[in-house]
Amino acid sequence: MNGQTQSENQTQSENQMLRRIQADGREIILIGTAHISQSSADEVSEMIVSEKPDRVCVELDDDRLKSMQNEKGWQDLDIVKVLKSGKGFLLLTNLALSSFQKRMGEGVGIKPGTEMKAAVETAESAGIPCSMVDRPIQVTLRRAWAKNSFFGKVKLLSALLSSAFSKEEMTEEEIENLKNQSVMDGMMDELSKFLPSVKEVLIDERDRYLASKIWDAPGQKVVAVLGAGHLNGTVRWLESLASGNASSDVSDISEVPPKKASSKFAGAVIPLLIAALLIAGFFTGGAKTSMEMLLRWLLWNGSLAAAGSLLALAHPLTILVSFAGAPVATVNPFIGVGLFAGICEAGLRKPRVRDMENLSADVLKFSGFYKNRIAHILVVFFLSSLGGAVGNFIAVPALISSLL
Repeated sequence: MNGQTQSENQTQSENQMLRRIQADGREIILIGTAHISQSSADEVSEMIVSEKPDRVCVELDDDRLKSMQNEKGWQDLDIVKVLKSGKGFLLLTNLALSSFQKRMGEGVGIKPGTEMKAAVETAESAGIPCSMVDRPIQVTLRRAWAKNSFFGKVKLLSALLSSAFSKEEMTEEEIENLKNQSVMDGMMDELSKFLPSVKEVLIDERDRYLASKIWDAPGQKVVAVLGAGHLNGTVRWLESLASGNASSDVSDISEVPPKKASSKFAGAVIPLLIAALLIAGFFTGGAKTSMEMLLRWLLWNGSLAAAGSLLALAHPLTILVSFAGAPVATVNPFIGVGLFAGICEAGLRKPRVRDMENLSADVLKFSGFYKNRIAHILVVFFLSSLGGAVGNFIAVPALISSLL
């Protein structure tokens, strides 16, 4: 469409999180919501009923909708398969984020995503077709993961875990304030400073993705329901699409980009550096010096990986496996020590049916990550990986000092 476009703010007496975009006789109505707000759910339902759109677009993907409609989906989780497929960090991040949202919702008696579910149910009741217009959560998380260094991942998980286990509760008024634009702008600014690459993936890319899918949705009148944090960015992209200054093709942000050759090489830097230092030790001090350096590296690397498993309260055999597996994982960068530790823990303390049934409830508390065997395996996986990585970073300067 190349016609004139218009984006208008509502008057102060109207919902400030409502935007209307018009282009060539087509109207797109965007409703910004707070994800744990009964008021937002009511507003969404009322808007769909009053506007009678041709289609309703919802900030969900198909898998998240199924998960919302089937809360027992965790029962099908195969934790060993998750670890072997390299998705341990992703699952732990997802659990931490889910824990945060659910804990916030418990403070006001609302489940996260109530307004999205209300949009789907209201549309279905009125016979209006729905489109799930958000990028699949796994793609979003994996892109965020790919754009972060190991310590960036640790920083992200730390932020999520600290939020998830914070004792502070939000009041209903504070939750409603999340729809206030000045509050959202402040939160986005803080996120961009703390983790700019994550903000790019979680917010900026999804603004563009949401706008493109909403724009391509059929119908002369479309109502789109999305979180308040995405409202302004999505509006800007829709205006660009309407004026012909942007394309709705989002294939470049719809998949996880393959690892660059430099990234693959970076994974081999540590083992190559350690090997070079051990060889240098042999030529400068002989076999004895080289063996002493090797022993020092094994102790740093293995001990801190084992310490991570110990901190996770892993099984004693898992702690030993962490110690022995860390050097092997360093030599082969395609295998992480967390994989050894996690699979070992899963074999020694097999997840029970109750662990699968109660996973989403258990992770609402810090103790639940240790009580629930599935969550506990992920903690073992994460802390042993962290310990092994820290051990290597400490070992390298220690080996260099041996040559001086």
